[in-house]
Amino acid sequence: MRALIQRVSDASVRVDGEVIGQIGPGLLILICAMEDDDPAVCTALATKISKLRIFADNAGKMNKSLLDIGGAALVVSQFTLAADTSRGNRPGFSTAAKPETGRALYEQFVADMRDLGVATETGRFGADMAVSLTNDGPVTIWVEL
Repeated sequence: MRALIQRVSDASVRVDGEVIGQIGPGLLILICAMEDDDPAVCTALATKISKLRIFADNAGKMNKSLLDIGGAALVVSQFTLAADTSRGNRPGFSTAAKPETGRALYEQFVADMRDLGVATETGRFGADMAVSLTNDGPVTIWVEL
């Protein structure tokens, strides 16, 4: 799985103009299941992200995790993270999981985040979404398992 995480003050996702997911301080997680991923990868990635020490402690150093601060997660599926731009000018997405597998793995990742105790909101798998955020820092990190 691939994830692009952004530390946010707030974030939301809209479908057809309606807010379907919204959080305050925490992480916006753009996530893509890859063709060889399985549920164990979802669990490992959720654990890794929830424990990444990328939030400031009292001294202003990045020493606290999402779990430490009681932050929330907004998880949005984004198959374009599988983009292969190594040839030509048109990205290829053949390494992304097929839609039915991708949906199941996306849902597994969300369930894993919730099982870890993270308040988790979502986008809508396969929908045309508008994502808004206030990047805090800015802090943006690529995570891949």
